[in-house]
Amino acid sequence: MAKITFVTFDGVRMDTEAENGSTVMESAIRNAVPGIDAECGGACACATCHVYVDDAWKDAAGEPEAMEEDMLDFAYDVRPSSRLSCQIRVSDELDGLVVHVPERQA
Repeated sequence: MAKITFVTFDGVRMDTEAENGSTVMESAIRNAVPGIDAECGGACACATCHVYVDDAWKDAAGEPEAMEEDMLDFAYDVRPSSRLSCQIRVSDELDGLVVHVPERQA
């Protein structure tokens, strides 16, 4: 189990817990995190679960693979720390992960 903190665009912090092997997006949906729409259900076929990985966690969360990078082209306000939360697998190494939700989704 890993703790994940979502920080909404207006600065509200939401602490969640996620099981290893699940995705950051699944934790957001289960906990009704505002701003995470996840229209494709985690299939990496949209960009509505876009988040910014906090700088302190960028290395642990890893880099996006080619398919994710292609989908990020459709995201709003893409930054170097942008990821699709459906592509970040929860593990013990991500316990304490902080992600920021963009102002809006694509």
